[in-house]
Amino acid sequence: MTGVLSIQRPSKALCAAAAILLFAAAHAAAQTYPTRPVRIIVPFSPGGPADALPRLVGARLSEMWGQPVIVENRTGAAGNIGMSLGAKATPDGYTLTSAPVGNLAINPHMYSNLSYDVFKDFTPITLVATVQNVLVVNPAVPANTLTDLLALAKAQPGKLTFGSGGLGSQNHMAGELLKVMGHVDLLHVPYKGIGDAVTALLGGQISMAFVQVSSVKPHIDSGKLRALGIASGQRNAAIPKVPTLDEAGNFKGFEAVSWYALVGPSGMPREALKKIHADVAKVLQMPDVREKLTAIGADPVGSSPEYLLKHMHAEYDRYGPIIRRLGLKGQ
Repeated sequence: MTGVLSIQRPSKALCAAAAILLFAAAHAAAQTYPTRPVRIIVPFSPGGPADALPRLVGARLSEMWGQPVIVENRTGAAGNIGMSLGAKATPDGYTLTSAPVGNLAINPHMYSNLSYDVFKDFTPITLVATVQNVLVVNPAVPANTLTDLLALAKAQPGKLTFGSGGLGSQNHMAGELLKVMGHVDLLHVPYKGIGDAVTALLGGQISMAFVQVSSVKPHIDSGKLRALGIASGQRNAAIPKVPTLDEAGNFKGFEAVSWYALVGPSGMPREALKKIHADVAKVLQMPDVREKLTAIGADPVGSSPEYLLKHMHAEYDRYGPIIRRLGLKGQ
């Protein structure tokens, strides 16, 4: 009929072709990530594993992606400033956060005014690595063994000091656990990061600290620090002659293993999440990367996002009762 348009529905073949094109476009978009620099926020100062691990992994990711991976230290408030920035970042996959156990499982119990929720405001990506802690003292402290140190602490209540990477950090929790299990009175001195605590320890401003093996192995080897015990159930391959705290002083069940995760803001694109996880896992399987991590006392993991989420919940539940029993509160 004249003047009437004939409207035909597209054929099934045409619809199928369009669907294929849309899938191909989405797949291509995912394959192009990242198209610009990626930022990894570290909530602490340089010098500790929370900083060293993303720098090592980030350098390899930069090579794989052809884009800069920039590590940015945003310190303060026991890591809560950097964590808050990471939680509030645009959830596009271009801002990630290197988060240690202290900020994901300990601080939420200690601070009632956190501006973020670790389970609602972050996307778990992968558990990067675990690192054993070692109790080290300045050589000026007249203690060659853990037994010597405890005797000295009991003779001088409140005089010996232990440093940490901040209130609520695992270094702090390990020191508090030593006080309880060793029946000693030690003074806690928090710093903005474990690197600052190590500097103070080397300079003799504090007596001791529980520090990740990776941060102090060179100082132990050179004699600038004295290692008294590993805060775990087994010795560390990087410093095999150092006994566990149980071996050194009958501290059965003393466990303070640090772990470091990579997280992003809540609502990250699924494809970006999958790519970041897969590529970090690949990096952690590289023989030279594993060798470097083992040399500094770190055990690479590269877990799935689902495993990391379960691990976060388990550690959160483990530390809650301890913190409540000790009555620890953040400022």
